[in-house]
Parts: sequence; structure tokens; C-alpha cells
Amino acid sequence: MVLKIIARCFCNIPVRYILIIMGGFALINAYTMRNVLSIAITEMTYRAAQNQTIYDETCPSDNEKYLQERPGYMWSEQLQGVILGAFFWGYTILHIPGAIISQKFGGKHALSIGILSTAIFTLLTPITIKYGGANWLIALRILEGFGEGTTFPALNTLLSAWIPERERAKATAIVFGGAQMGNIITNSVSGLLLHYFDGWSSPFYFFGGAAIVWFFLFEFFCYKDPSSHPFISDEEKEFLQKELNQLSRDKEITKTPWWEICKSPPMIALCIAQIGHSVGYFTVVTDLPKYMADVLKFDIHENGAYSTLPYVSMWIMSIVFASISDWMLTKNWISLTNSRKLFTSIGFTLPGIFLVVASFSGCNRISAVSMFTIAMGFMSAFYSGIKANNLDLSPNFAGAIMAITNGLGAVIGIVTPYMIGVITPDRTVSQWRNVFYISCGFLVVTNIIYLIYGSAKKQIWDDPMYKKNKKDSEKN
Repeated sequence: MVLKIIARCFCNIPVRYILIIMGGFALINAYTMRNVLSIAITEMTYRAAQNQTIYDETCPSDNEKYLQERPGYMWSEQLQGVILGAFFWGYTILHIPGAIISQKFGGKHALSIGILSTAIFTLLTPITIKYGGANWLIALRILEGFGEGTTFPALNTLLSAWIPERERAKATAIVFGGAQMGNIITNSVSGLLLHYFDGWSSPFYFFGGAAIVWFFLFEFFCYKDPSSHPFISDEEKEFLQKELNQLSRDKEITKTPWWEICKSPPMIALCIAQIGHSVGYFTVVTDLPKYMADVLKFDIHENGAYSTLPYVSMWIMSIVFASISDWMLTKNWISLTNSRKLFTSIGFTLPGIFLVVASFSGCNRISAVSMFTIAMGFMSAFYSGIKANNLDLSPNFAGAIMAITNGLGAVIGIVTPYMIGVITPDRTVSQWRNVFYISCGFLVVTNIIYLIYGSAKKQIWDDPMYKKNKKDSEKN
């Protein structure tokens, strides 16, 4: 009864907007749970006493605890890289099955059940570490990845069923910008919890519990498509049916044209761009807290606060770039393809440059944090670029496309933390500079490839009858 009353209170709000908001919160929860370990691990692991500082090799610290030995788990930098990357092993495997499930049954339950399972595994993390150690933690992180493996395909399927073309850039920025809000909340809230509560377990309980609350709200308020929503107005339903008539497909004959998708030049260009973005993104997301703690010597409270700034910048600028993109398209000042390429270029080239500049800031904390913040602000333009391009190529098979591109990105999430651990065994500024050079190189080169071969034109294989018509024409 209470929920029905609440639903009536929202009856004047277009339900697709509620879906967008709840989709954003889905990614907030997903990213808090996947990234909380990146903060907690800086307090969980052993650190030797540091009595000497050499400029450009290790930064000085005015914090006494950096001059003392800190007890903790004796996990090497390489092992920490494996632990942080283990999430993406399961995450990658579930992308294609997640797309198939989402397209066959709708994205609602594929998304909600995946987040719920991840929440349960997050709540079990402190117990697993305490009694199982590193190996069991790696196994649990793989299971967490399984839970979130359906997240992006399910969200893309939902967006393709609900969001008209001219609202996509803004909707994409708001929903997928939830990832940045998740990073903001992870860093700031984890820093506070670890600072004010003994031990390192509290963030896992906090974020796992919050995701369970989201699950029940999402199950009640959100539905797989406009036709199945009990609270949608007739006006909005008619509007969406008119705008999204290309999605009226016969599911009995529709099969995902995997081969056509994989050999499509715009799709290949999109995949390559996704790889480049993921190298730059995961370099910052997975290991920025470690850089703040190990190189710049921030304590956990400072680490949480300053690690948050780049994501605040990314979230704010994602809305700005999306609004500009939608406005330019509405005014017909730019084609859809050129819009995607323009914002992809902004989101790739400029962040790569500022990441390298950050490494030359040395031990200047203000300069380094400023460069990271500017870099991530510009990186947000990719939401109006390649992220929205996932929906452009094929609204009918948006889940499958997101599964492929985001799955490739997840593979980079496995490789990047380990690569950084290998390159930075001594955790020095000069070693980290090499990491940022590599990230910049990937961003620039993959952007050039996307500029040449990328496209926002809806592909011929998006037609649900494409395979049937092709076979019929071959017979004739």
C-alpha cells in the first residue's frame, strides 16, 4: 500500500526519467562495490617504515605514520594487482550471456539480480579475507564480477527500449555518469569510514547494504519496456511508441547477428576505441588511491578526499558535454557521426596529455591532483562519444554491442592493475610516469583509428528480419 501511494506521487514524472535516475543509482552501487577494495587495500597491507626521501623517487611525508612500520597482509604489488584485477575475470565472462538474457527477457531482472548478488558478496568480503586470505579473496572477487557482468548489457537494453535518439547523449551521461558518482562516493565515504572506525571492514558493509536497498526500489519502480509499465501515462506511452517504433520486433524470429556485428568496420573501430579508453580509465580508477597513498603520501582521510576530485570533475563535465552534444544535434549543427567523433577525441586526447603532465608534477600534491582532475573532466566527453555510439549502431541489439565493447574493456581491467604492479615495484614517481606514457599512447592511437573508421549510422543488420531476408534473397 505504501509503495502504491509513493508510485502515485511520481505519476506526473515521465517514467523514463525515473528509469534514468534508477539506472544511474544502479551504477553508483555497482562502482562502489567494485572499487571499495582499491581504497581499503591501502590500509590492509603491510608497509615498511620510510625514513629517507629522494626527490623524484619517493615523495617526502609530514605524516608520522609513514615513518613507521604498518602491520598488515604481506601482499606484493604484483599480488595486489592480481587481487584488484580478479573482479574483471568474472565480469568479462558474463557479458555475452548477460546480453543474451537481457535481449530475450528484458534488462530489468538481469540488472537487479546481478546487483543483488554483488551486494551479498561484498558483505561477505571481510569474513573471506579474515579466514581465507588472498586466494579466497581472489575467488570472491571473481564471483562479484559474475554478479556485475550483466550490468552494462542490461542497462543498454533498457535504454534502447526507453530512450529516444535525441535524448540519448544526456540519458547516457546521467546513467553511465553514475559510475563516476560511484567513484566519488567510494573514495570519500570509504576515507571517512576508515578514518573514524577501527579496522577496514566498515566500507564493505555500508556499500553492500546500500545496494540491497536499491534492489527493492528498482524492482518496484522500473520495468523492461513502456508497454509493461503499470504507472506510465498514456501520453508518454504514445510518445515512446512513436519515437521507438524501430524496436517493434518479433522475438520469435529475432536472433542476434553475432557474426555481422563482429565484422562490421564501425563496430571494430568502436571496440578498439573502447580498449584505448579502458587503459586510461582503469589506470586512474583502479590505482589512483594507491598513487595517492604510496607516491604522494596522503593519509587515508586525505586520500579519500583528494581521490574524489577527479570523479567530481568527470561527473559534472559529463552532463555539460552531453548537453552540448544534444543541443548541437537538435540545432542540426553537426551530424551524429561527427558529434560522436568530436566528443570521443576530446575524451581521449586531452586526458592522455594531462595524465603525463601530472607525472611531471613530481611531489607537488596540488599540481598532481589538479592535473588528474582536469584529465578526468575531459575524459567524461567519451559518454557523448563512444558510449552513446553503442546505442547508435543497433538499437535492437544494443545489449549485445555493449556486451562486446564493455567486455573488451573489462579484459583491460584485468591486465591494467597487474601491469601497473609490474612497472611500479618501488612505487616511485619515475616508474609511475612510464605508466602514464603508456596510457596516453593507447588513448591517442585508438582515437585516430576511431576517427577513420567510426560511424553512428544504424547498421543494416539491426533489422530483426535481416538474416531471414538475406537467406530469402540468396535462395532467389
